[in-house]
Amino acid sequence: MDTRFLESFLIVVEQGSIAGAARQLRLTPATVAQRIRTLEDEIGCALVQREGRSVHPTENGLAILEQSRAVITSIQELRTIATSDTPVGKLKLGAISSAANGLLPPYLKRFFECYPGVELHITPGSSSVLHNAVLDGIIDAAFIVEPPFDISATCVWQTLRSEPLVVITSESVSDTDPHAILRHNPFIRYDRNQWGGRLADEYLRRNGIWPHERLELDSLDAIAIIVNQGTGVSLVPDWALPWPDGVHLKKIALPAPAPCRNLGFLSQRNAPRRRLINRLLEVLQTPLPVAQNIVAHNA
Repeated sequence: MDTRFLESFLIVVEQGSIAGAARQLRLTPATVAQRIRTLEDEIGCALVQREGRSVHPTENGLAILEQSRAVITSIQELRTIATSDTPVGKLKLGAISSAANGLLPPYLKRFFECYPGVELHITPGSSSVLHNAVLDGIIDAAFIVEPPFDISATCVWQTLRSEPLVVITSESVSDTDPHAILRHNPFIRYDRNQWGGRLADEYLRRNGIWPHERLELDSLDAIAIIVNQGTGVSLVPDWALPWPDGVHLKKIALPAPAPCRNLGFLSQRNAPRRRLINRLLEVLQTPLPVAQNIVAHNA
C-alpha cells in the first residue's frame, strides 16, 4: 500500500471534498480521486461517498480513520528520526524502585538537557520481571540489579553503581560487630525473591548466621522505616540516596570483601531504538558530581 494514498484519504475526509484535498496536496482533483479509488480497491470496500461536491467517509472509512492517522503519524516520526541529527522519539524503560528514586533522577536531568526531543516512559517492576520484559521486547531497556546468572549474549549490560551489603540498625543498638548484631537481634529480611535479597541470604548462609526472623519485605524503604523504629535489624544493599525522611539509622560495614549488589542498565543489542538507547548510555557513562551523604544515615 502506498502511504501517500492513505494520507490523501485522510485529507479528503478532513477537507470534506476532493477539490479541497487537491489544493492542499497541490495535485489535480483527478489525481486525488484516482488515489482514493486505488486505495479502495486495495482495501476492498468503499471508503468515501460523494454528495454533490461534498465527500464524507463511509462506515468502513470511519472504521479505519483512527488507525490510518496513527500509521501516517508513525511514518512521519520515522522520517524525522532517520533524517534528524538531533535524536527524537520515545523510549520505553523499566526501573526498580530504588533506581527510580535514587539513581536515576540526576541522569534523567542530564539526558533531557542533552536530548529534549526524546520522550521516556518508565515502568516500575522487579529486576526479574523487567529483565524478561527487555528480552521479550516489551520495553527497550531497564535499570535493574545484575542477574545472578550469565546475561544473554544478545544483550548489552552497563554497571552503573555497586552497592555493598551493610547491616542497618536503629540508634539504640550499641553493638558494632555486624555478625553479632545479625545473630542476636530480631531480623527484618530483604525479600529472597528479589535478586538483592537473594544476595543477602547467600551471605548469611555462607557465614553460618541463622537470624531470628520477624518480617520479610521487598521494599528497602519499608525495611529502613521498620528498622528505624527498633523492630529489628537488617542486611541490605547500601542503596542510593534519598532514604526515607525521618530515619536515623546506623550502617555497619561487613568484613571485607563485602558482597555487592550491582545496579545497571540492560538492553537488547539489536533493539529497534538502538540509536536512542546509545544516547542514553552515553549519558549514563558520564560521571556525575559526587552526591553529599546525609550524616544521619551513616554509622
